[in-house]
Amino acid sequence: MDLILISSCLLGSPVRYDGKAKTLSHKLIKKWREEGRLISICPEVAAGLPTPRPPAEILEGKSGTDILEGSAVLNEKTGQDVSQAFLKGAHIALDLAIAKGCRFAILTDGSPSCGSSFIYDGSFSGARHKGQGVTTALLEKNGVAVFSEDTLDQLVPLLDKDLSSSARTL
Repeated sequence: MDLILISSCLLGSPVRYDGKAKTLSHKLIKKWREEGRLISICPEVAAGLPTPRPPAEILEGKSGTDILEGSAVLNEKTGQDVSQAFLKGAHIALDLAIAKGCRFAILTDGSPSCGSSFIYDGSFSGARHKGQGVTTALLEKNGVAVFSEDTLDQLVPLLDKDLSSSARTL
């Protein structure tokens, strides 16, 4: 049975920057939770960041891959550079995924850690752009397919299938 790494906030844990959850009420989440498939993590909390905490964004319209490569900065709205904390959280999430054998993850879109289709542009104005968060970029670089709360249905046909090696290294 495939296990799925999932953002803790989607399961109701109040770990987001604002101290709230982003609970996902979906029949698939309920089913997968009952089956014991879900492995919960908040990369930011795992890295030691507090809850609540100032909002953080990757600056200059860059994305998680740029953070991994060291060519971008992830700052809190206060101006504090939290790039290293986000990198630490991403590596903790990857280590957990590897330890549990997770080929898939469901992460919160828009987050500078977990965004998979979009993140905020670094201006702290609410503007967003296509891109990935740091954890998503690291997981996908290491063969873990990442889905958002809006793309759960795309995960269903992949679960418990013997994927070829090319499919595993999305």
